[in-house]
Amino acid sequence: MSDRQASPLRRMAGLTLALAATVAFVSPAFAERLRVSHQWSTNDVRHKIVEIVAEEVAAADVGLELQIFPNASLFGPNDQWQPLTRGQLDMAVLPLTYASGRHPEFNLTLMPGLVRNHEHAQRLNQSEFMAEIEKIMNDAGVVTLVPGWLAGGFAAKDRCIVEPSDVQGLQFRAAGRAFEEMLAAAGASIASMPSSEIYSAMQTGVLDAVNTSSSSFVSFRLHEQVSCFTPPGDYALWFMYQPMIVSKRSWDRLNDAQRDALRAGAEKAMAFYSEEAAREDEAAVAVFRDAGVEIGTMTQEAFDAWKGLAQESAYVSFVGSTPNGQRLLDLALSVE
Repeated sequence: MSDRQASPLRRMAGLTLALAATVAFVSPAFAERLRVSHQWSTNDVRHKIVEIVAEEVAAADVGLELQIFPNASLFGPNDQWQPLTRGQLDMAVLPLTYASGRHPEFNLTLMPGLVRNHEHAQRLNQSEFMAEIEKIMNDAGVVTLVPGWLAGGFAAKDRCIVEPSDVQGLQFRAAGRAFEEMLAAAGASIASMPSSEIYSAMQTGVLDAVNTSSSSFVSFRLHEQVSCFTPPGDYALWFMYQPMIVSKRSWDRLNDAQRDALRAGAEKAMAFYSEEAAREDEAAVAVFRDAGVEIGTMTQEAFDAWKGLAQESAYVSFVGSTPNGQRLLDLALSVE
């Protein structure tokens, strides 16, 4: 056989061997595999909580593996909820407000001034309010594995955002409907997009200003695009619920040992998430300051002005457009 004749055969044999090796590495025949989607980089805290769960599951040796798809490499940020409810996606870390188009009650998980600090967020997790939110999720076919809240702040290309008047005339990105309504009431123009698209939008002039989580500010290198960053500080206006969640269809097909392994991983991840959330705020300030970005300060007076504006806009809109909205809002506000 000539070299020319043998070459395609050798290439085919090599490809077959490589494919076999890949399949053997990624998908052992004995394993149940769950695919986990999220939109952030592998350095982000939300990726790390998935890694904690995955490592615990692997150590348990119960015939289960988690395959992680970061950077929106499996589903787009806004395209994850429906596949989760149908069992087409097994797990995700997802800002719950991204699903508020189908479940407007979820807008309360990113409501200006509703969560005062990280300790208050932990108390909310144990409240009747969150039990009601969880029931809506369960009825839709989704189960919470690791609850978690992250704080966030404001940043802009050419000014500090502290007072409501600071956003007048700016093209602004906010993560959810409630913040969009509050910012619009303050005179901003709104551009809706997931946090993974903020950098390019600021770089191309589509956005002037943004609010998002401290973790996303760092993960997406937004210090390269802004001149001033106003972190949560002592007056955190912005808190978003961002849990690790599981499709109920995927959960139901697991055996007891596999579910126990996931629960054990979730306990470790939950402890890390709650501790790391506060550190993320401090880390973001350090990153932006080291990059030469000015650091703004949210005062009590400014916070009160923002919350008053939110109560007149976002709160009223939520109650008027959401079935049982007043009761849910009252439940959330009742948590001390």
